[in-house]
Amino acid sequence: MEISQKINYLFSNADLKKLIGPLIVEQLLLIIVGLVDSIMVASVGEAAVSAVSLVDTIMVLITQVFIALGTGGAVVAGQYLGQKNEKKSCEASDQLMLFLMVSSVGIMILGYILKNFILYKVFGTLENDVMNYATTYLLIVFLSIPGIAIYNGAAALFRAMGNSKVTMKISILMNSVNFVGNALLIYGLKWGVVGAAVPTVLSRYLAAIIAFYLIRNQSLQIHISEKMSFRFDRGMIKRILYIGIPNGLENSMFQLGKIVVLNLVASFGTAAIAANAVSNCLALFQIVPGMAIGQADLAVVSQCVGADDEYQTRYYTKKMLKLTYIGILITNIIIFITLNPILDIYNLSQETARITRDIIIYHGIMAIIFWPLSFMIANTLRASNDVKFCMIVCILSMWIFRIGFSYIIGKYMGLGVFGVWVAMTIDWVVRSGFFVWRYLSGRWKLHWY
Repeated sequence: MEISQKINYLFSNADLKKLIGPLIVEQLLLIIVGLVDSIMVASVGEAAVSAVSLVDTIMVLITQVFIALGTGGAVVAGQYLGQKNEKKSCEASDQLMLFLMVSSVGIMILGYILKNFILYKVFGTLENDVMNYATTYLLIVFLSIPGIAIYNGAAALFRAMGNSKVTMKISILMNSVNFVGNALLIYGLKWGVVGAAVPTVLSRYLAAIIAFYLIRNQSLQIHISEKMSFRFDRGMIKRILYIGIPNGLENSMFQLGKIVVLNLVASFGTAAIAANAVSNCLALFQIVPGMAIGQADLAVVSQCVGADDEYQTRYYTKKMLKLTYIGILITNIIIFITLNPILDIYNLSQETARITRDIIIYHGIMAIIFWPLSFMIANTLRASNDVKFCMIVCILSMWIFRIGFSYIIGKYMGLGVFGVWVAMTIDWVVRSGFFVWRYLSGRWKLHWY
C-alpha cells in the first residue's frame, strides 16, 4: 500500500473509464449492426446468410491484417509517448499511414486476382444459390479494403493517446449509415445481398475519410504531419513491422484457420452453415468487454513500457484482467437469459436454432473461464514487444488444436459444427497455459527497448 501511494500512475481510474467506455460502445455498435445486418439478410433466405457469412470471414481476415499493422504503429507511438518523445510518435504515425495506404491497395488488387480461388477452392463445394450470392457480395465489398486500412490505422493512433471517444463517434456515424443503407436497399429496393454490400463499402470510406482528417490535427500528441512524407523510413517501418507482422501473421493465421474450418462446416449442410453464421455473430456479444478492454490494455501497457515502469505494467495488467472477467460474466448472464427471444428474431429452422442454442451456451461458459487468460495477458506481452512468442504459440495452438481437433471432434467423432466450437475452446485452454507461464516467468521484459 505504501508503494502504490508513492507512484505517479500514468492512468487514473477516470482515465481508464474514458478509454474503456467508448471502446465498449464502439464494439457493441459494430456487433449490433452486424447482427441487424444478418437479420436483414436473413429475409432474403438462409442461402444469403450463409454466403454473406462466408465472404465476411475473408473480410475479417483482411481487416485483422490492418488492425495488426495499426496496432504495431500504435504500440510504437505509445512507447514513444511514454518516453515523452512526441516528435517520434508523430513520425511513427506518418510511416504507419503511408504503409497502410500502399499495402491496402495492393491487397485489394490481389483479392480480385484470387477471386475464383477464394470462391471455388477456399469455400469448397457450395449450393448454386449460395455461390451466386457469395460471388456478388465479394465483388462489391472488396472495394472497401483501403477504407478499412486507413480507418483502423487512425483509430489505433487515437487509442494510443487514450482518446477512444473520437473513434466511438466515428463508429456511431459509420454504423448508422450502414444500418439505414441496408434497410433502404434490402427492404425498400429489394436488392438482396447487393443491398447489404453497398452501404458497407460507403460507410467504411466515410469513416476512413473522417478519421484521417481528424488525426491530422496538429494539436494532438500523436498526429499525422501536415505535410506528410511519402518516403518510407526503413528504421521506423522496421520497428512498426516488428510488432505488426507477428501480430498480423497471428491474426491472419487465426482467421485463415477459421476459413479452413468453414470448409469442414460447409460439409455438414446448410443448417450447420447458418447456425455457425448466427453463432459467430452472437458469440461476439459474449466477449465484447474483453475485446474493448484488450484494446485499452495495449494502449496503457505500451506507455508503461515506454516509461520503463515494470510495476505499473503488472499493475494495469492485473487490473484489466479483473475487469475483463467481471465484464464477460455479466454479459453472458444477460445473453443466457435473452437467448430464446434473440433466436426467434432470426426465424431459423428448428434444427438450426437448436444447434445455435447449444453452441452459444457452451461458448459462453468457456468464455467466462478461459477467454481473459487466453487473450488479455497476450496483449501485455505484445505491448512489451514479446510478439514472436505470442505468434508462435497462437499459430501452433490453432493448427494443432483448433483445426486438428475440429476434424477429430466434429467429423470423426460425429459432433458436427458443435465439435468445431469445442475445438476452438481447447485452443483457448492451451494458449492460456502458455501465456500465463510466460507472464509469470518475466521473460517478456527482455524485449523492452
